[in-house]
Amino acid sequence: MKKYICIPCGYIYDPAEGDPDGGIAPGTAFEDIPDDWVCPICGVGKDDFEVVEE
Repeated sequence: MKKYICIPCGYIYDPAEGDPDGGIAPGTAFEDIPDDWVCPICGVGKDDFEVVEE
């Protein structure tokens, strides 16, 4: 699964870790996160994330 980076703040969503504090279980693909989820650091929506090229 791909990692995604928040453009405004640099937070990286790693599917292996999820976002437990935000209610996202480890192993959850970015595409499967609810549309109302926001960055845990700066609060922007999923539209402000892009794929991390490895």
